[in-house]
Amino acid sequence: MEHKHFFSELPDGYKEDYTIDAQNKKTILILNIVATVIGIGLMTAFYFTAKSMGLIGLSRGLLIPVLIFFAVYIAYVILHELTHGAAYKIYTKEKLTFGVSLTVAFCGVPSLYVKKKAALVAVLAPFTVFTAIFGIPLLFIKDPTVFLIVSWLFAAHLAGCVGDLYGAFILIFRYKGKPVIVNDTGPKQTYYLPDEKD
Repeated sequence: MEHKHFFSELPDGYKEDYTIDAQNKKTILILNIVATVIGIGLMTAFYFTAKSMGLIGLSRGLLIPVLIFFAVYIAYVILHELTHGAAYKIYTKEKLTFGVSLTVAFCGVPSLYVKKKAALVAVLAPFTVFTAIFGIPLLFIKDPTVFLIVSWLFAAHLAGCVGDLYGAFILIFRYKGKPVIVNDTGPKQTYYLPDEKD
């Protein structure tokens, strides 16, 4: 049945066109390499920025920020997935699936085939929300310890959005002007297009 933002079943004439699977070894490797380079690169740059602001020494100045960072980061991961879920819920009103595997934390709507606009909003929601939450304060924070914590959260957030941004890139560029629909189980997003033979 077709709804405004999704289909409850795969429509006739649609076939699988592309898949992003966060449990596929090759996909995991590529996304993790990109995320690691972004995360470590930004965290290092932000550390030296904080140090130039007056953060004193590794042993005296870094332990507490690191502990706070990890505590807040765990909460962030949960909120990241809930933000995906909130977007999906707004568009579909359907039951969501949440989980954690060895390779990814996830939120999905596995029983639906979501239209492009709803899929794009859902995939970009955490990136948009948390880029603002972590990024904007960096322009105003003067305390080096607070700056370090928030900047590391910002860096980890950007690194953690690599898969989401890849999914958005696929929707925006690969499927520009095409009636794509997406089945999102959480770890796996499958993209469908009408069969050109039909």
